[in-house]
Amino acid sequence: MNPTSICTSSSSSSSSSSTKSWVVHGLVLGAAAAAAIGAHTYFYLRRSRKFRSRVIGIIPARFASSRFQGKPLVHILGKPMIQRTYEQAKLASMLDQVVVATDDNKIAECCRGFGADVIMTSESCRNGAERCSEALQKLNKKYDIVVNIQGDEPLIEPDIIDGIVKALQSAPDAVFSTAVTPLKAGDAFDTNRVKCVVDNLGYAIYFSRGLIPYNKSGMVNPDFPYLLHLGIQSYDAEFLKIYPELPSTPLQLEEDLEQLKVLENGYKLKVIKVEHEAHGVDVPEDVEKIEQYMRERNLS
Repeated sequence: MNPTSICTSSSSSSSSSSTKSWVVHGLVLGAAAAAAIGAHTYFYLRRSRKFRSRVIGIIPARFASSRFQGKPLVHILGKPMIQRTYEQAKLASMLDQVVVATDDNKIAECCRGFGADVIMTSESCRNGAERCSEALQKLNKKYDIVVNIQGDEPLIEPDIIDGIVKALQSAPDAVFSTAVTPLKAGDAFDTNRVKCVVDNLGYAIYFSRGLIPYNKSGMVNPDFPYLLHLGIQSYDAEFLKIYPELPSTPLQLEEDLEQLKVLENGYKLKVIKVEHEAHGVDVPEDVEKIEQYMRERNLS
């Protein structure tokens, strides 16, 4: 047998096998893309037909925290932080109901003590969005929008809660909305302060614990309007039900930011810009800072 023919045959067989492999791979990717497009189309058409009017605010709260154990129960000028957050949320005009979602009996008892409705959720929830999703499905009433109100922003302004609800109502192609505010230069490299970049139409491009955008000098540009992400966010209720089932994504896992799973799975996220003196409580040292801020402004 001619050696050349052997090489040709082997090469042809390898090429055929490789082609088949790419065809199968392409079909799998095509099916996944079609499924994703189908889901996106379903949500868009559903929202286009119906105005999202019924709104609930959910405050997810857990006792166990790697950075600050028992954070929701820490007292800020005499009141538990979770109570201050709840009272601020109740002032928002767009919320039909406000509940606390927790997996901890101590938090539940505290919240019932100041009159809050409480939904008990499982310890397996990996983030606030999953806890809100579980709480939503345990409620007797149906809602169109769920607002996830972070319990560590005790001075969150009711107008911001109302603002992100209106933003989601006015953007039928989005399943998620949130708020950003100007970033202080001193917080530029604080990994507890999440940064955000937004496109010209008001949709999120990316979130990061690092400084974004990052320039060649590696220094903060005093003339650039960097944006700080505020923890407050709202979801289309139907999307929130499927959120826990969406596959985790590389960027989400690397940054440990739940918003990135929304973006990486191809969904749109609407962003509003607000002027807000952000005072999130991420670590124990933040409590003294926020109490000092409140004293200076006679906030009780």
